[in-house]
Amino acid sequence: MSSRLVSSDAATKVDAPFREAVGALMHLTTATRPDTAFAVGYVLRFMKNPQEEHWVAVKRIFRYLQGTKMHGICYKPKAKIEFRGYSDADWAGDLADRKSTSGYVFMLLGAPVGWGSKKMPSVSLSTSEAEYIALSLAIQEGKWIHRLLCENMMAANDKDRTS
Repeated sequence: MSSRLVSSDAATKVDAPFREAVGALMHLTTATRPDTAFAVGYVLRFMKNPQEEHWVAVKRIFRYLQGTKMHGICYKPKAKIEFRGYSDADWAGDLADRKSTSGYVFMLLGAPVGWGSKKMPSVSLSTSEAEYIALSLAIQEGKWIHRLLCENMMAANDKDRTS
């Protein structure tokens, strides 16, 4: 996804069902497609004033999904349960306001269990600051997922003891 999309009052507004299409993409991204989180988050920025170039970007995401519809999330059993997290940020990636975008993904058994991409609310003064903020957001999500996994494992262990 190119980060060269900008909003302009002078450009031609699109008559296409932009909001409905982006809503459908949001649902797919949230439920099963972490690979589209950044792209969908990026086109979300233009919901107020969608233009032709934004509609083209939405169609490009749908084409990508069509071409990768057989890709899925597959959890493979392993002897050791491993929980890993990754985060990243693009410093001043938004050309309009120079705000950064952060992203993270958490993996369990080699497949994603939590992911997200978010435009940061403030301008970062350096790439280190953008990465630090992204890591902070990722840690918050990671702690929540870790607690949920621990609770589920304890519940499963209790069920095994009572059986």
